[in-house]
Amino acid sequence: MDSNYTRIFIGNTAEAQSIVSRLKDIDIIAVVKNESESARLAGFASSMLDQTEVYVHNDELDRAEKILDA
Repeated sequence: MDSNYTRIFIGNTAEAQSIVSRLKDIDIIAVVKNESESARLAGFASSMLDQTEVYVHNDELDRAEKILDA
């Protein structure tokens, strides 16, 4: 991932989507990475079960961390 982004969460998809939704409420567009879902859509199997990562741009990191702490 580009060094201008920082991972703020790794865990299950439901929690990740909740975080993404709360970030969107304060106008932060997060990048969501789910390798197992990408592999499934491409027709491949994946050993990673429900591991979703959420990244935010470094310029928005302070605001995003406040959402995680809340």
